Amino acid sequence: MIDTGDIDVFLGLDVGKGEHHATAVTPAGKKAFDKRLPNTEPKLRKLFVKHGTVLVVVDQPASIGALPLAVARNMGCPVAYLPGLTMRRIADLYPGEAKTDAKDAFIIADAARAMPHTLRAIGGQEETIAELEMIVGFDDDLAGEATRVANRLHGLLTQIHPSLERVLGPRLQHPAVLTLLERFGSPAQIRKADRRRLITLLRPKAPRMAERLVEEIFAALDEQTVTVPGTEAAALIVPSLAASLTAVLDQRKLLAGRIEELLEAHPLSKVLTSMPGVGVRTGARILIEVGDGSTFPTAGHLAAYAGLAPATRSSGSSIRGEQHSRRGNKQLTRAFFLSAFAALCDPASRAYYDKKIAQGKHHTQALLCLARRRADVLFAMLRDGTFYETQPARTAGRA
Repeated sequence: MIDTGDIDVFLGLDVGKGEHHATAVTPAGKKAFDKRLPNTEPKLRKLFVKHGTVLVVVDQPASIGALPLAVARNMGCPVAYLPGLTMRRIADLYPGEAKTDAKDAFIIADAARAMPHTLRAIGGQEETIAELEMIVGFDDDLAGEATRVANRLHGLLTQIHPSLERVLGPRLQHPAVLTLLERFGSPAQIRKADRRRLITLLRPKAPRMAERLVEEIFAALDEQTVTVPGTEAAALIVPSLAASLTAVLDQRKLLAGRIEELLEAHPLSKVLTSMPGVGVRTGARILIEVGDGSTFPTAGHLAAYAGLAPATRSSGSSIRGEQHSRRGNKQLTRAFFLSAFAALCDPASRAYYDKKIAQGKHHTQALLCLARRRADVLFAMLRDGTFYETQPARTAGRA
């Protein structure tokens, strides 16, 4: 818990892009400041130096809340943050249903004064998470761009030569295939290059696959003798798209290295990645969204936040059953879902998935059930600081 014994003023900041709302409360609960505050260093310094020893508390320690915390640290002010879930629970204790920046700033400041146990310290771990959040967010943007460009390539190849797309499509993000499409943008150009030249071009990128891939490409080219309208235009577009996709994938490789470094530097890294199916990117996303798990009272709260708690749909005495919740943190939902899919190679996870399939659930439902189960396990791991323990696999027929 943060020591608040020597604090003269508790300053709550409801952070914003251009300006924050700042509310300062004395230990007696009296407001000493309550105004909008421009998000500039001079204005922040002027406020922080004005009221003696100031505890600066924010609701977002990263992104738009980064400058106030950096300035406060530089001036020697203690800093902390009030987690969003905690703040929402505390807000229910205050009168009125209106949600304003001024009210939120006061709640942050008053909670720091009256309930210091709800605050979380901001140290090196939080700085690591802040950097992770920035890089992982950019990586997510790049992943979306890679999908968009790849889909465009799939569409063009399918339009001008379906047989060629069936060969190249499943390997579209392979460096050898992208090199080929960047150099030769049409079926005619590929055929003109001849087998030997293509093997020489592709072998550095795919030593064991080059000859087989070239043979498959020429077999596909032989299946179509007509030239589809638009092929000439595609020959101009395909190399550009291939180059763009290569650049995006290269950027993601660079980011992956930095994400791995930051994740390994966090003390919870080994706990998270000890769970089957949790890799660097999913581990980083879970760490960003969940932290050490202390803001969630129970595993059920974590599952609800992750959108993994089923919602019951009923009307009168007729219960239609349970459906997947559409609420929750979408990015965290995706991380749990992808990690559950990746964990199907783990015998215990596979047995649980097979049991759900045997109960009549389809693939996605079974994966969501597995993701929920893994959320419960992860909660216990974070609570106790323990690694994942492999459980003996059970057959689908057992409970």
